[in-house]
Amino acid sequence: MTRPKIKRLFFPEEEKIHTWLPMLLDAFHIADQGVWASIHREEAKGRKLACAKGCSACCITHRSIPVYPIELTGIAWYVTEKLQGELRDRLQERLSANRPGDPCVFLVDGVCAIHPMRPLACRHFNVFSTPCAEGEDAYFTRRKDVLIPIQTYMDEAFFHMLPFYGVHKAGDRRKIIKKGLHHEAAKELQSLRWSELARKMANYERMMT
Repeated sequence: MTRPKIKRLFFPEEEKIHTWLPMLLDAFHIADQGVWASIHREEAKGRKLACAKGCSACCITHRSIPVYPIELTGIAWYVTEKLQGELRDRLQERLSANRPGDPCVFLVDGVCAIHPMRPLACRHFNVFSTPCAEGEDAYFTRRKDVLIPIQTYMDEAFFHMLPFYGVHKAGDRRKIIKKGLHHEAAKELQSLRWSELARKMANYERMMT
């Protein structure tokens, strides 16, 4: 299968400073290509993607979004050093007030505040047929309508992430992925203490003034 020309995120200067950032952006790029290929495959069968800009049902209803340490590092960096303006202020408020079990803290006024750096779980979750009803989690109510990502793309995305954890040899990375051991590092996004990130953002602002 020929891979589609999906643009990779680039932060040239920051990628020179943070060795983990190219790994993460490469992984996201591969995942995005895989999602596009998966959607294209289903559309060729006559299925229609229900997800569209402005829909945030999964951000509200999902209560166990997995996120990996390298993704958390990317999110913290992005909101602390790149996010600006009113969106930054509103997100900081939400982070400070967040409690475990709340809907995704990064959903601000119906918009994903970290969309470029959203985790793999969010990138992979797409629904066909009809948009999700209020309060519906399509994974449980109609799993047949939930996109099944192409495994080779998913595995390759994680392959690029594993050096973050000190696993550099290709053979070792493949063994870890084959056994599914990389998933043991995942946390639930909604269970984390995001108020710590709000404080980090405030400290960064003070340092930069």
